[in-house]
Amino acid sequence: MSDRLLSLRLHQQHGRRAPHKPLLVLLALGRLANHGTSELPWSTARERLGELIAEFGPGSRTGRAQSAAYPFTRLRSDGVWTLSRDVPMDKIAPLAADDVVGRLDLTIETALHRDPALLWSTARALVDAHFPPTIAPDVLTATGLDAEEVLRAAGTLAGPTDRRRRNAAWRMDVLTAWDRQCAFCGYDGQLDGASVGVEAAHVRWFAFDGPDSLDNGLALCVLHHKLFDFGALGIGDDLRISVSATFTARTPAGQALYDLHGRALRPRPGTPAPAPEHVDWHRREVFKGRPLAA
Repeated sequence: MSDRLLSLRLHQQHGRRAPHKPLLVLLALGRLANHGTSELPWSTARERLGELIAEFGPGSRTGRAQSAAYPFTRLRSDGVWTLSRDVPMDKIAPLAADDVVGRLDLTIETALHRDPALLWSTARALVDAHFPPTIAPDVLTATGLDAEEVLRAAGTLAGPTDRRRRNAAWRMDVLTAWDRQCAFCGYDGQLDGASVGVEAAHVRWFAFDGPDSLDNGLALCVLHHKLFDFGALGIGDDLRISVSATFTARTPAGQALYDLHGRALRPRPGTPAPAPEHVDWHRREVFKGRPLAA
C-alpha cells in the first residue's frame, strides 16, 4: 500500500522541485500518528500546509493559501487522497465554503494505522527522497511526526532514492579539499585531531541528482550548512556568498550572517570551485527570495 505514497506525480514547472504533495502526505501521516486518523480539514491545511511549503519549498510568489490548494486538490489524481466533497482543481473558494476535509485513501490509512513501523518507514522514504539530511528532522517535526522514531526506521521501502548509492569517500574528500574548514566562515574546529562541526555539503542536493563530486561539494560548518540548505545562504555567479534578503536577525550573533554577504569563496589551489550548473540549481531551487543589496 505504501508504495503508492512513494510514487507521487510531482508537478514540474520549468523543471523546479515541487515538494507540495510529499509535504501534504507527511502532514497527513503526522495526523494519523497523533490522532488515529489522517483527516485534514481545509481550514487547518490552509495554514499548516501553506507554512510548510513556504518554509521547505523553493521560493515562490504564490500566496500560501493558493500553494496549499494545489496539492490538497491535486493529490486525488495519484489515487492516495480523497476529499469529502468533489471540488475543482486548485480553487480556494469551494474548499473554504464547506471546509472540505481531505484524508488518505482508507485502505492506505488502515494499513498504516495497523502497522506503525510501516508508517515510520513510509515517512522516512518520503523525507529521504525530497530533502537533504540537514533539514529532514525539521520537516518531520514540523509535520507532526516523531523525527527520532522516523529516522530510526530501517528505510527498506523501495523509493526513488534507492536508484543511487552515496559515495562513502565523498565526505572526507570534500573536507580534505577545503582544508577541513568552512568555506563560508573559516571555522576549522577539531577534537583530538578530528574535525568537529564541519560537514560536507552538496550544492545540488543528492536527492535531486546531485553528484558526489568535488565540484558539487563544499565544506561547511554545521550552522552554515543548515542555512545553505534552508536557502538563507547561497552562491552567486561570481562565486561570492549571497545572504537572502528574507533572512532577518535581531542579535549580534544572528546579524553576523550579514557579514558573509559578498565574501568570495577561496578554494585552495587544486580544489575545483562549485560547477555553474550546480550553483544555478541551488539558486533556482533552494535560495529564498533575492540576495541582500550590495
